[in-house]
Amino acid sequence: MSVTSPISFGDDVPDDTVLKLCGDIFDGRRVLELGISPARNSLVVAAAGGKAIAVDPDLELVADLRAAAAAAELHVECHEDDVADLGFLTSGSTELVVANHTLGAVADPGRLLRQVHRVLRVGTPLVMSVGHPFAAVDIDAGIGYGETSLTIGDWLTLFERSNFRVDRLLELDDPAHVGVPTTMIVRAHKEGS
Repeated sequence: MSVTSPISFGDDVPDDTVLKLCGDIFDGRRVLELGISPARNSLVVAAAGGKAIAVDPDLELVADLRAAAAAAELHVECHEDDVADLGFLTSGSTELVVANHTLGAVADPGRLLRQVHRVLRVGTPLVMSVGHPFAAVDIDAGIGYGETSLTIGDWLTLFERSNFRVDRLLELDDPAHVGVPTTMIVRAHKEGS
């Protein structure tokens, strides 16, 4: 992986050079990656001159990211912890939070969003991609909308209750599943304190 790549939201999904959701990630901007995705967005941030912070509960992923950062001569602050356990960050200390398909199985997404709200500066965004809730629907197997994942309405309610303003919601498909959305990307800005 080239560390000069833009922020990624998943395979077969346009990156941030196309979607323009994250804004600038250089000049020391503090960016938190929630869950370490295969794209390793923390390395992209560090290579661009941002202050990269990554949290993931998987010790192997954290160790791999540390090794990749060292090999590229970059600094990434890595934490092995649950993505909702952000006690190592002070309130209002982060300017961008990104999550690339790492939040779909979070046990308590409301708690996660409250923690993200606490660490973000007012007016700054969380940009996340998750598997699109409709992609799990399987008429043949009898799986209905919302049975295996949060619905779009569930996510929007959680953002509102956590004092975020959603300003972008993208429903994207990949070339193998044209016509069926497979990825949902949300950008939500912190409101209030």
